[in-house]
Amino acid sequence: MNLSQLISENKLLFTEGAVVERVRREIGVEMNDGGLLNAALVYEERGREILEKIYRQYLDIGKSNGMPMLIFTPTWRANKDRIAGSPYKSRDVNADCFRFMDGIRRSYGDYGNKIFIGGLTGCKGDAYRPSEGLEAGEAYEFHKSQTAALASAGVDFLIAETLPALPEAIGISLAMAATAKTYALSFVIRADGCLLDGNSLNASIAEIDSAVDPKPLFYMVNCVHPSVLASTLTAEINRSDTLRRRLIGIQANTSSLSPEELDQNCTLQSDDENKFYEFITKLHFQHGMKIFGGCCGTTDRHIKKIVDILKR
Repeated sequence: MNLSQLISENKLLFTEGAVVERVRREIGVEMNDGGLLNAALVYEERGREILEKIYRQYLDIGKSNGMPMLIFTPTWRANKDRIAGSPYKSRDVNADCFRFMDGIRRSYGDYGNKIFIGGLTGCKGDAYRPSEGLEAGEAYEFHKSQTAALASAGVDFLIAETLPALPEAIGISLAMAATAKTYALSFVIRADGCLLDGNSLNASIAEIDSAVDPKPLFYMVNCVHPSVLASTLTAEINRSDTLRRRLIGIQANTSSLSPEELDQNCTLQSDDENKFYEFITKLHFQHGMKIFGGCCGTTDRHIKKIVDILKR
């Protein structure tokens, strides 16, 4: 089964929770090798052990429930500039990260057939500062080497996450489309229904769909509290059948603070957990979201409870 079939044939799918924030805050590991974040950990024995433990916690939840899982390579910051400035500039970082993930998948035997590995990328600049975003043409040129490397390595699909601005999202889409791999996009948004650059979520999806061929298989949001997505979906500017059909998932923060407020905090922020699960439930049963996972503040405990609540 390919990803397109998986999406069309299932009303509920799950993905990983936080990885980078858990490595940094829960385990206390510094990730400074050229700004590659967790991608650099695949080259250290201790780093590999840490990453594998976290990924297995999420995958074990999927296996115990018989649910397909979408997981992502630890390559959100493994772009060409950061690789060139790291100790690993002579290595095929993106491919090595995929091989690390594929090794974990293979260890699950038959359940491995239900694990889909996405090649992950992100914007060039700060994901909370849309002013640092690239224009579409620049973004295509910048991101095409990483998307090509991930596609060639053998990922099941490509995904770009925490995108704050439309022009760079278009450029990344063009780079992904050029690989002929299935791909998806995930935005960081505000409760007013817009990306951080002020473009409405609805208009952004419509523009990308019309500008890029093939268009993304689906869209998500991430790095926001589920209440933010709930507000976005009820905003007047986003009331369209296209948005509801194309936007199908969230990797949620446990905090409802704005990007600016989160950016200024040195400690991890979390809101009331009952509200977190309440809005997750609303997003599935009232708004038809079908892909659920976690971002900042989440652990395997949150993913397990999301699975338990939504399956029940």
